[in-house]
Amino acid sequence: MVRVEPRSDGDGGMGAVTRRRMLALGGAAALPSARRGAAQDGPVTIIVPFTPGTGMDILARLAAPALQEALGQPVVVENRPGASGNIGTQAVARAAPDGRTLMLTANTFVMNPRLFRQVPYDPVAGFTPIIHLTDGELVFAVHPAVPAMTLRDLAALAARETVNYASPGIGTPQHLAMELFRLEIPGRPAMNHVPYRGSAPAVQDLLAGRVAAMVLPLHTALPLAADGRVRLLAIGSPARSPTAPAVPTTAEADSPGVVVNLWYGLFGPAGLPSALVARLNAALRAWLARPATRQQLQAQGMAPAADTSSTALAAMVARDAARWAGVIEAAGITAD
Repeated sequence: MVRVEPRSDGDGGMGAVTRRRMLALGGAAALPSARRGAAQDGPVTIIVPFTPGTGMDILARLAAPALQEALGQPVVVENRPGASGNIGTQAVARAAPDGRTLMLTANTFVMNPRLFRQVPYDPVAGFTPIIHLTDGELVFAVHPAVPAMTLRDLAALAARETVNYASPGIGTPQHLAMELFRLEIPGRPAMNHVPYRGSAPAVQDLLAGRVAAMVLPLHTALPLAADGRVRLLAIGSPARSPTAPAVPTTAEADSPGVVVNLWYGLFGPAGLPSALVARLNAALRAWLARPATRQQLQAQGMAPAADTSSTALAAMVARDAARWAGVIEAAGITAD
């Protein structure tokens, strides 16, 4: 059983930026436009269940002005961290389905119910999916001193000796991605998970060689690889990334089941009116289509989702909830 220190509520494994940069992106949208409001008058609150500066927080603050323009009423972003995202998520699940309370979150949302003995929400039945906004690519990386040039080599090394790998915390997408890879290695060899309280200290120990491997967001890994401080073995996306075309996919490295990424979506409480869902979805699709938006997202290591429909998000939540529940059970992972 994998059971060590609980992960930090700091970044949920999503990465972070400086507070100055985060503030430059804008906290809440400015003045409302003259367009009609949403379901009720008053501000719309987007709850982010993690701290400021995380990927989902940045995305919420970038998207808020577009929603405000479309709805004609103030849109504010509220960080409500705690319990690995469960506190803020529960608040949205209990909110009235009137469009006044929304949530922008990431795929930790579907992982938590199997990581904790008691989770105060159902990711499938407890929310109304609105839009799958963006994806972030993940890459398998090792310290240059590790005798592994490919993901196949890392699997062979793990079969011979224990490999220490870092993650931003128990149950983060990076942790579960590495466990998914381990479970695909014949014999399921032991790999020693070293969880940290956030991304920064984990990356620091990878660079120092205190751990051998880590799954990293691609935009974090690329400059480190360019400096020769890490070696990139494979990317978890279905196809090679245009920003790292030389890095093979996990499928090309004999691990076709290890397709993993970070995804970000907007949700409301269960029972949100379909007309409001369609309106919010249309406003954010238009925002995602702007060249300036794509540039902003690229700077954060994100890209607009290929299918932004609410039905696609609903299907992805159901599929990922089942998939990661199986990984967590097979690996014996608990977070409390």
